[in-house]
Amino acid sequence: MAVLGIITCEILTQEFAFILGTDSGIGRISIIENSNSTRLIQLLELKYSKQIQCIPHLNSYRKEPSDNLEVVVVVLELELHRNKKILRKAILETSRNLAHYVDAFLLGYGLCGNALNNPEELIKAKVPVFIPMDGEHPVDDCVGLIIGGRSCYYAEQCKEPGTFFMIPGWTYNWRKILNKNLPGESIKAAKSMFKRYKRALLITNPTMPPEEMEYNIEEFIKLTGLNTEIRQGTIDILLRTWNSVKEYFMIKSDIIDASEK
Repeated sequence: MAVLGIITCEILTQEFAFILGTDSGIGRISIIENSNSTRLIQLLELKYSKQIQCIPHLNSYRKEPSDNLEVVVVVLELELHRNKKILRKAILETSRNLAHYVDAFLLGYGLCGNALNNPEELIKAKVPVFIPMDGEHPVDDCVGLIIGGRSCYYAEQCKEPGTFFMIPGWTYNWRKILNKNLPGESIKAAKSMFKRYKRALLITNPTMPPEEMEYNIEEFIKLTGLNTEIRQGTIDILLRTWNSVKEYFMIKSDIIDASEK
């Protein structure tokens, strides 16, 4: 069977763990093991009881003969979003290294400040590149992906311009994010950074209960003084992308079978 290469930001770890962990049609899952992928490995092993192969680098990867879809995952650090040129470079370099082993790519990203505009042109691989789509365009970013698209995103911004959006991965990683972006050594500088915001909007989905999201940000809310509101989100866009990948491989397999008869 074919091999799918997934390149994603660690902010979407929850969602990819859910998809990989609940799809019975997947064969072996190989993950490049580093600090960015630790959470994904833990979720797949402990929450979804998946057998995975942790490898130190791509040179250690060997394809396994199987009738099921095989997946190779590279999780990139969320700090790359601070500079779109650096993000593009990281995705390009990762895709070049991964292209030798895979039959298609799935990117766990949106436009991300236009860093991934024209992803096929960026990667320039000889295999298809799938990215979560909002209609005819890639989703704006991880928030746009989980909130359900641009119209939902815009509606909440109009409702309250001072909204800080938090998907499950943001609630889990907020300390890391702020420690990398706040001036000075104290995380209490968040009070200054978030003074123009009025509410933290938690966007839920099936990968993390609302109660867990609220628990994750208790300290954040105390530091910033933001009001907390909850809106139901979705992973439908990511699931549609995932199903498009599987459909592509199914059609490709049927074509190969027909040619061999």
